[in-house]
This record gives sequence, structure tokens and C-alpha cells, in this order.
Amino acid sequence: MAETPSPEVTTLAITPTTPIGEKELEITASRGFLAVSIAIRLGVILGALWLFVLALQLIKTGAAGLVPILDGASVDGVLGHMGFGWLGAYIVMSGSPVAAIAMSLLAGDAISDVETFAMINGTRMGASLIVLVVGFVSYITGRRNPDGLYIGVVALLTAMTLWAPAMPLGLLVLDRGWLDGIEIQSPGALTSFVGAISDPIVNPLDDALPELLLFVCGVGALIGAFALFDRSLPSLERPGPRIEALSKALQQCYAMFAFGTLMTLVTLSVSLSVTILVPLALKGYVQRDRVIPYVMGANIATWIDTLLAALLLDSPRAFTVVLTEMVVGCSISLFVLLFFYKPYTAMILGVAHTASRSRRNLIALLTVLFAMPLVLLVV
Repeated sequence: MAETPSPEVTTLAITPTTPIGEKELEITASRGFLAVSIAIRLGVILGALWLFVLALQLIKTGAAGLVPILDGASVDGVLGHMGFGWLGAYIVMSGSPVAAIAMSLLAGDAISDVETFAMINGTRMGASLIVLVVGFVSYITGRRNPDGLYIGVVALLTAMTLWAPAMPLGLLVLDRGWLDGIEIQSPGALTSFVGAISDPIVNPLDDALPELLLFVCGVGALIGAFALFDRSLPSLERPGPRIEALSKALQQCYAMFAFGTLMTLVTLSVSLSVTILVPLALKGYVQRDRVIPYVMGANIATWIDTLLAALLLDSPRAFTVVLTEMVVGCSISLFVLLFFYKPYTAMILGVAHTASRSRRNLIALLTVLFAMPLVLLVV
């Protein structure tokens, strides 16, 4: 009997797919997350820029509505506007929004050029309050280390002692017109672009709202714009290893001056850039006496966003006012840094040490610092 041949069994060979390693997956996920993060950050920055432009135009258009309020609050003359800017920087814990408001008021013919100069000079006096607040928070939530409070006092005293003499010198420069020949007109393309992105919102609101309410909306939008800028930038409250290593390497006074300037140019806010001093000092990366040149550089570079505001407002006189503030402030800071650094540092650190040595002394100093702008308002 013939054998029945067995059917051939066809075997389908399946080549297993090589699995992607965990490291490759992590790299791919990391790149995707980074791309999304960058896209979101750029979107926030663009949104903040649009809101910033819109806020300036709202404040400029509604500036006349603030005049009765200023008159009623006895905000008059150079000293009154200096106190107004100083107190405003205290309230919002940042000088840039208040300086931008001053620029818009000048562009809207609500205040004069010397009053604008005094107001933005006052913002420099109070902008460093945030450093003292951060130092106080770190004190009550941490290990009761008073160094944060000490750094805050040093930052405030440095800003006040440098920008106080800038006041009379800057007013002299404006009165003599020494910088009037330096004018930069806003490019026509920039003016048209500003109008295109702001007029569709500003014009209907101008028709529907009183001037004062329009001004208030502009202030709210301006604060929101700076808040968005802050969120879109890397956090400086807990500096990363690279910033810590850089600050450790830059211990010379001139290097710290440049470091403070650079950090403020990156963040566009002296409040943010100076705040980094608290954690760096608490970790021992920044010596106490090196805080002073850092604050000097930071307070000069912070005028960049105010110059931008002057250009966006298409106000040549506003540009001259800011330029005067920059030239005078930079001259005073460099003069102190080059010729009187040691005695000036000894004076600031001595007062800061006395103030932060006890709770009573600190309260006394804070009382004086908060009373000064109020006194200027009523003088």
C-alpha cells in the first residue's frame, strides 16, 4: 500500500522588530517636550508683547482722565511725581510698569517732561523692595537666616543712594537741553504696526468708556503683560547650576557689575534679576559686598524696556527723558564704582548691618523707607 505523502507545512518566518531602547525613547520624548515648551514660551512672549503695546496705547489715550486724580491727591511738581513713582513701584513691587505709565502720561500730555523724569526716577528708588520681600519670605519659611533680609536692605539702599543724586543732575541736563539733539523717531513701519494691532481694540473702547476707566484698563493690561513676561522667562528664584557657577566665577566688582547688567537685559526686569541675589547669597555664591555692583548694573540695564515704550508711543521727548535717566544714572554709578567703591561699600554695608541686626532696627528703617514717598506726595 503506497504511503500517502504528508502535506508540506509552510512556516511563515516572522522577523521580530528590534525594540527601541529606553534611552532612545527618553531622548525622543525629551526633544518633543522641549519643542512644545519652546513653542509655548514663544507664544506667551508674543502675547505679552501684544498686551504691552495695547496697554501703552490705552494708557496714552486715557491719560487725561488721570489728571483730576493727580490734582486731588496733591501730586504736583517734581517732588510729588517722584513720590508717586516711588510709591507705585512699592505697590506693584516693580519699577518697569510704573515707568511705562509715566511714558504714556507724557505722550498723552498729562504730565510734563520734568515730572515724567521725576516719576520714573522714583520708580528706581522703590523697585528693589521685592528683594527685601523675598528675603523676608525666605527668613520666615527657612532656617531663620537673616542674610536674605540683609541682601534686601543692601539692594534698597544701593538703589536709593545712587538714584537720589541722579534727580537734580538729570533735571539740570533736561533744563539745559544737553541731550535734546539726540532724537530717535519711531520708524513709520513700527508706528503703522502698532496702530494695526491696537486700534481695533483701543478705538471702540475709547468711544464706549470714560477716559479714567480706559486708563485703568491700560494699567491692568500693562501689569498683565509684565506678568506674562515673567512667566515666559526662566525662573531666577532658584538659579540653576550654570548661573550659580557663573556668579561664583564673577566675584570681582567690575565683573559683578557686568553680570547684573547682563541678567537684567535677559529678564527685562530689575526686580527679577536682583531677586536672584537672595538664593545666591544664602548659598554662599555671592559675597555681601558684591551685591552692590550687581545692583548698579541691574538698575542701568532696566531702562531698555522703558526706551522701547518710548519708541512704541512715538514720543521723541519721552525718548530724551529716558536717555537722560540712563546717561546720568550710568555716570553716577560708574563714578562711584571707579573712584569711591570702598568707602561707598563700607557705608552701605554698615547701615545694612545695623538695620538687619535687630527687629526694632529693621522696622525703623522700613518705616522711614515707606514714609519718604508719602512725604514727597504731600510736600
